[in-house]
Amino acid sequence: MANSASGDSVVDRVVRVMEAFPEGATSLQLSELADRAGLPLSSAHRLVRQLSEHGLLELGAGGTVRLGLRLWELVNRNSPTLALRQAAMPFMEDIQQVLNQNVNLAVLDGWEALFVERLSRRGSVANRARIAGRMPVHISSAGLALMSHQPREVQAEYLEQFADPAGKVSADVVRHFLAEAAQQGYAQLAGVVDPDTWGIAVPVINAKRRTVAALGVVVPLAEMRLQALVPALQTAARGIGRHLGD
Repeated sequence: MANSASGDSVVDRVVRVMEAFPEGATSLQLSELADRAGLPLSSAHRLVRQLSEHGLLELGAGGTVRLGLRLWELVNRNSPTLALRQAAMPFMEDIQQVLNQNVNLAVLDGWEALFVERLSRRGSVANRARIAGRMPVHISSAGLALMSHQPREVQAEYLEQFADPAGKVSADVVRHFLAEAAQQGYAQLAGVVDPDTWGIAVPVINAKRRTVAALGVVVPLAEMRLQALVPALQTAARGIGRHLGD
């Protein structure tokens, strides 16, 4: 139900307030928050005050607004990825112990890979994947691994509307990547996000034969060893799938 002069609902405005916090920022000045959310300062202040009463935000001195611990609690307690992360963590730790490099876990959300877990160590190569971060399917080995194991109608819809903002990749090239990943059972991208790294990912398939996630690693380009990496990832992915059940 719309209840503002602009026609947006209370829910719309609450979502805009929450989305106003950029990645890595846990606090904003109220005036900046209002500007980023596209709200009048008075409306933003009222919403922040109401949300702070429930612990979802914290309104501090000097007009500082912070994300509330209650928000973190609710998200982590009821996260739809909680069981996936719990099942995957032991296997991810094993792979990281052997590689001493980045290991990540992603799910498909629309036409993007959403990273729900990542393990990294000091000395690991650069890895643009961040927990709760997103990457377009076509520039992520995890995204390609996920999309290559989706139903044909989903792939067709994705390819039909595909457009690379950078104008460097065509739908035909992505179609080739997906076909290759489906045939091989893994996806790989070398030097796409970072010129010195290689990303490899495999699908995680549950008991109902649904692809629910992608397990991937990011390693130095000069140290790439597909023959050793892929079997290890596939074994771990099967283990995760068994622990997930349905």
